[in-house]
Amino acid sequence: MPVTDKQLAALRARLVGRLEEHKKLFAQLDWPVDGEGYTALHDAAFFEAVDRRFGPETNAEDVITYVADVRARTEHAGEDIDPEIAERLINKVLGRGSTGKVDPRTAFTARQYLLVALVVDAGYDDAGLDEFLGEARKIADQWLT
Repeated sequence: MPVTDKQLAALRARLVGRLEEHKKLFAQLDWPVDGEGYTALHDAAFFEAVDRRFGPETNAEDVITYVADVRARTEHAGEDIDPEIAERLINKVLGRGSTGKVDPRTAFTARQYLLVALVVDAGYDDAGLDEFLGEARKIADQWLT
């Protein structure tokens, strides 16, 4: 089943910082039906955001520095993000290393924080965010078929 507009709207609200709207839209998702699509969209957006932010010249120190920066942005981020896991998630997208034996909940929490930070750092206007999410949706739809 492809990604729905409802799933896309929930993620978009999260990425632009409309947290109450995100909570409302997220609560309206029927998790047994929408969960796989929403998770695929979120993961595809993370993949796309990392790919856009980091290039082939990115080294381990760049990733460590970025994760440290994201963790320092808010008190909760510093507490909630396991730096080693976050670094492994980014490096996995870059084709280096693996995320084997990583607790799924810990990984999802790190991806949530990192995705928001990557999107904020990209500085998208509405059209740019729509284009970004359109690419993520295409990737997610491919993964779901």
